[in-house]
Amino acid sequence: MITDWDDAYSNGAYIEHAASYPAFWADAAAQFRSTARAELDLAYGAGERERFDLFYPEGRPKGLAVFVHGGYWLAFDKASWSHLAAGAVAQDYAVALPSYPLAPQVSIPEITQKITQAITQAAQLVSGPIHLAGHSAGGQLVTRMICMDSTLPTAIQARINSVVSISGLHDLRPLMRTAMNAKWQLTAETAVQESAALQRPLPNIPVTCWVGALERPEFLRQNDLLANIWTGFGIDIRAHRQIGRHHFDVVADLVDADSSLVSAWLSS
Repeated sequence: MITDWDDAYSNGAYIEHAASYPAFWADAAAQFRSTARAELDLAYGAGERERFDLFYPEGRPKGLAVFVHGGYWLAFDKASWSHLAAGAVAQDYAVALPSYPLAPQVSIPEITQKITQAITQAAQLVSGPIHLAGHSAGGQLVTRMICMDSTLPTAIQARINSVVSISGLHDLRPLMRTAMNAKWQLTAETAVQESAALQRPLPNIPVTCWVGALERPEFLRQNDLLANIWTGFGIDIRAHRQIGRHHFDVVADLVDADSSLVSAWLSS
């Protein structure tokens, strides 16, 4: 029985050398950007953080892959994650990485709409199938894109070939009991609205729920929850636990074009 919900959703406290990861991510991202073929800081809205980077392969892109970062809707931006485009770029996909406004300046429903705008804008620049991936809060955001109430244009919904939620948060109701909700301001209504596990999925879009086997029990539960519930709607969905990975390194294999994680992201 969980009595301390802040501890249940605390990742860094249970990861060795957790404080070193942000600098590592930023350095790896900067190094990748220095040599990549890219258009940076493309606007999808008027706000300062309403920008995305678009990385291109050498030849004509097979389609568009989108990665949405995590950070509990409170932290980070696209500049810390550029290197995670490497695997999909090597597989000849263009890769979009959006930033988005953060809480408490905006609500989680508003962030969902910003990601809708970002994907819509990126999809106008790259033709072909669309593959979505997101980590942690980003997992919530990409799975919300394929719920029946999605505000993505119908033509773009039809182009989505796969979704990977990596350590995703799919039921936001428990998060209302954490101290972080002072910034999110989730209510009973918005928690349900923004929880993919409490919504009906669009048909015919394969989904992978991917989590590190060493993650906190709540993240393991959240991962399996979406797969269990959405299976009941008859869609192609699976849950996977990656041996030896925790919340901060579970995304690392996105840099490897031949990894199982990239294969799941770009599946069709």
